[in-house]
Amino acid sequence: MKIAVFTEDLFEDVEFWYPFYRLKEAGHRPVVVGSGKKDGHSGKHGSTNKVDMPIRDARADAFDGVLVPGGYAPDRMRLHPEFSQLVKEVHAKGRMVASLCHGPWILASAGILEGKRITCWPSLKDDMVNAGARYVNEEVVVDGNIITSRCPDDLPAFMREVTKHLEGR
Repeated sequence: MKIAVFTEDLFEDVEFWYPFYRLKEAGHRPVVVGSGKKDGHSGKHGSTNKVDMPIRDARADAFDGVLVPGGYAPDRMRLHPEFSQLVKEVHAKGRMVASLCHGPWILASAGILEGKRITCWPSLKDDMVNAGARYVNEEVVVDGNIITSRCPDDLPAFMREVTKHLEGR
């Protein structure tokens, strides 16, 4: 399956690379989608990635899901409404929307959290509640096609649910 993995500068390195390689390991095709401003982005801890596609060229029909890593990158992604639009369209098709740490900011901007049970980095709790979500402090939360986690320590549980969801499609 083809999964859009979002990126921008200051992504949380492990929250990008761990899912990227776990998706590959499970036989999926992660496609790195950036703002289009650069060919690659730098993580908070110095790693760099390569963008496969600018967000302006990304179409919901082309993806089986989207994964939004955290770090400070989601704050920058919010400056490009195409990121939240793609999430909204992927979600509307019933496909996977997975996000962790600060990534749910994009889900809030997409307007898909009303009545959904989610988790995220604790400082985003008020933002999620204001977006209509039911915040819980758990390592991974699955509500329909939305999968969320809090932080890097939750990555094994997060990716277990992501791969389980993709296997069920």
